[in-house]
Amino acid sequence: MVLSEFTYVFAFGTMFALLEAFNNGANDVANAWATSVSSRSVTYRQAMVLCLVFEMTGALAVGARTASTIKNGIIPIAAFEGNAGVQLLAFACASAGAAIWVMWCTRNSAHVSSTYSLVSSIAGVGVATVGASKVEWGWSSGSGLGAIFAGLCMAPFIAGCFGAIIFSLIKYTVHKRQDPVKWAVWTSPFFFLIAGTVCTLSIVYKGSPNLGLDKKPAWYIASVTLGVGFGLFILSGLFFLPYVHARVIKRDYTLKIWDVLQGPLLFKRPAPADAAQAKVPNYAVVQHDENDDGNLAPPSQAEMLEKPPKSVDADGDAIEVGSDANAHYHALLEEARQKHHAELRNKKGPLGWAMRTLHSNPMGAGSIYELHNLKACLIRLPAYIVIMFTYGLHYDIHKAQVGIEGTPEGKRMSRVYAHAAKYPNETEYLYSFVQVITACTASFAHGANDVGNAVGVWAGMYAAWSTSTTAKSKEPVPLWQIAVMALTICFGFITYGYNIMKVMGNKLTYHSPSRGSSMELGASITILIFSQYKLPVSTSMCITGATVGVGLCNGTWRAVNWQRVGLLFFSWVMTIPIAGLIGGGLMGLALNTPSW
Repeated sequence: MVLSEFTYVFAFGTMFALLEAFNNGANDVANAWATSVSSRSVTYRQAMVLCLVFEMTGALAVGARTASTIKNGIIPIAAFEGNAGVQLLAFACASAGAAIWVMWCTRNSAHVSSTYSLVSSIAGVGVATVGASKVEWGWSSGSGLGAIFAGLCMAPFIAGCFGAIIFSLIKYTVHKRQDPVKWAVWTSPFFFLIAGTVCTLSIVYKGSPNLGLDKKPAWYIASVTLGVGFGLFILSGLFFLPYVHARVIKRDYTLKIWDVLQGPLLFKRPAPADAAQAKVPNYAVVQHDENDDGNLAPPSQAEMLEKPPKSVDADGDAIEVGSDANAHYHALLEEARQKHHAELRNKKGPLGWAMRTLHSNPMGAGSIYELHNLKACLIRLPAYIVIMFTYGLHYDIHKAQVGIEGTPEGKRMSRVYAHAAKYPNETEYLYSFVQVITACTASFAHGANDVGNAVGVWAGMYAAWSTSTTAKSKEPVPLWQIAVMALTICFGFITYGYNIMKVMGNKLTYHSPSRGSSMELGASITILIFSQYKLPVSTSMCITGATVGVGLCNGTWRAVNWQRVGLLFFSWVMTIPIAGLIGGGLMGLALNTPSW
């Protein structure tokens, strides 16, 4: 392969490596923050800022400076027989296979693991390049395909158990008590102790490759983790407990966030004479505006449809059947979309201008090459660019998660929510702080560890292109490559993460801060266990399993949307053959293309 061909292949591979990182942010990182946003512990915009800060800090401060160029040794280095061109092409096709599959899934709001997609694509490339016999299909000390895919079922189940245990502890220690608000306040330092210990262990085992903390003796690791945990326990008792005591028990609505620095002095602070209700957010999943009765009336065209025949579903509810029922369903969805876009057109700023531009310059009749349509396209093009970068910043995640009322999905979610107990906002408020800590830690660990996985194939391509020799199993990664990859991941989350967040969280089960913090802690503990035994695992699968486990703690299986869970599991399983076929097919075509 001549130098110019090397450059073309490297450019091709770089494009798909960055696209794969973009999808990583839009898929995996969005899933990690979906629990916090769904629980209303943070807004989507706050999650964007926190993700950017902690993802970049983890990647640049303590992130891995070496990366596995051939994911977990799936394809032996010797299999390339010193041919740098074939290895470069293999890396490029592997990135392309993973990126194409994950992008399609993200576009269609189907959640899959970026890591599993890349591993599957590499396996397909390995079969096309060196043959199935030379691909590591077995356990191989936790680095083969057998070990990687073993977590497909084990990890969600274990995470579900841990999430259920933690939420049950909260449920019977706080929620089921005679005065749950007081119990929540006085036990809050204990849950900070649990969160601090688990999050510190997460950083030690998942986010400290450059610090080498995971190589320290057991007594050192125990001292650090327990020291941080008990330190957070003491600080929360001195500052956080008096603050929330004044806010939710004394109902001091005049309290400001900086008053937390007064510490125990807040116990002596008198409550306002007119204090009637604690000033805390409303954590209910379903909320309507003052002028919104919660029912979206179909547009006039739907009202004109002939009344379709009725049938009855498994729950005894009447459902529409026939061709008109589908038209009625799509009319409801279009009505909701138009309502959302109307709200955006009233906003100030770039997005409001862009939405007004599209609304004022619709495409006319006929094909796109008609003169009036060409003019409209030229006017609409700048607006499309603005929308691409800013639409996600204004997307209403909560309305999208609940489902359009009157549709089959909306009715299904109403039934799911009906089986979940609703707890006082004052109680839930206490756990929103714990949830933010766990979510920020997850972003830090992802930036320190998973960014290294995302940049690994790109580092291998760069080494093969720049030296014209085959890359080693471990390649040094320049800091600028880590920065570019981390920024691309954050950009994917900020601009496109809403597409996954709208189907996660509240579309699986009912969310609240106490539930959400239990889910994130359960997922973190599972990841720690798998990391200790050097078994690769998907963070997304762990948080999904923990979500289902906590949902079952409502006391009935009906509190979980099993249709959505089944679709998630189906997408995980289908990732393996499809990503493998795409990557392998591209590699096979490239290797066997006629040349002259």
